[in-house]
Amino acid sequence: MRTFFNDKGYLEVETPVLQPIPGGAAARPFITHHNSLDIPLYMRIANELYLKRLIVGGFEGVYEFSKNFRNEGMDRTHNPEFTAMEIYVAYKDYHWMMTFTENLLEHCALAVNGTTQVTFGEHQVDFKAPYARVTMTDAIKHFTGFDISGKTENELFDAAKSMGIEVDATMGKGKLIDEIFGAKCEGNYIQPTFITDYPKEMSPLCKQHRDNPELTERFELMVCGKEVANAYSELNDPIDQRERFEHQIMLSEKGDDEANGLIDEDFLRALEYGMPPTSGLGIGMDRLMMYLTNNSSIQEVLFFPQMRPEKKQVQIELEDEEKLVVALLQTNNNQMDLSALKVKSELSGKKWDAAMKGLSKHGLVKVVVSGELKTVELIG
Repeated sequence: MRTFFNDKGYLEVETPVLQPIPGGAAARPFITHHNSLDIPLYMRIANELYLKRLIVGGFEGVYEFSKNFRNEGMDRTHNPEFTAMEIYVAYKDYHWMMTFTENLLEHCALAVNGTTQVTFGEHQVDFKAPYARVTMTDAIKHFTGFDISGKTENELFDAAKSMGIEVDATMGKGKLIDEIFGAKCEGNYIQPTFITDYPKEMSPLCKQHRDNPELTERFELMVCGKEVANAYSELNDPIDQRERFEHQIMLSEKGDDEANGLIDEDFLRALEYGMPPTSGLGIGMDRLMMYLTNNSSIQEVLFFPQMRPEKKQVQIELEDEEKLVVALLQTNNNQMDLSALKVKSELSGKKWDAAMKGLSKHGLVKVVVSGELKTVELIG
């Protein structure tokens, strides 16, 4: 991929990992603190806004392979620390970027495997260009029969619920449409397919569609039911951009924990100086590696994936009286009548109470009451 970019004259750059505002994506960040400046800083969730600053500064094509960090869930295709590639090219739009992307991935598949065809689980996937192109509106209409065009937030909410999709009051129009597409459409696209023309509410950094003001000039590339790439004709109108940021603040106040509740004034100032028409592309490198190497889990393509801590086995030291009660229960199929057990143990009232209290504290026994009958069960 780097060779493909370099051969076309694009410049590889590095941008900050610690950022004063988490921008460039809708995601929950990791937060830290800079002691000397006494300010909060955020691990980057994306490098988009810094790369666009470079386009403003006069670079006509820049790219970066970056480590990004998102404080969110983990599954077979998500790790909280991941590698992304983002590239921005001036004087291009998302139509140009679709052609660029399919040629790039064809090149990568050939370089890795010597063929554009790869096996991923039970699927044979062909990365040879060109790829199918389907609008998001048409995709949802095809798989659900529901037309999202012109629908209000309440109508989308009701439609999602009627489809059995879990939604809540914190979700705005964009999130609701995203949930419908993810639940009913996304998994059906196995061969590389561009999903295009996303509703404006889903894309706060994307240019308004030239033919429909409700849409944006955006595409995502779906492969085997998952997003591999995301790209825009970039929004370069500072007034429109400020309004989109303010809408994100409204969603954040409504309870959407992925919406960015901050306005990046420095980025807006850069747009006011002037950013040429630009197209940008982001690719999740770890997920692409999964497809090119036939690995169904992201953990298989990372040397050190994030894992849950090992649970340490705690050794419980029992008192002699506790051991006696456990032994009696074990010889009676792990349960006994409470009165009979107490008599059989021959413990004094004080020692009996201490033994039962200790075993209950360790989670080793429980008393089951059924009418007049009380039974002690060994559960450890």
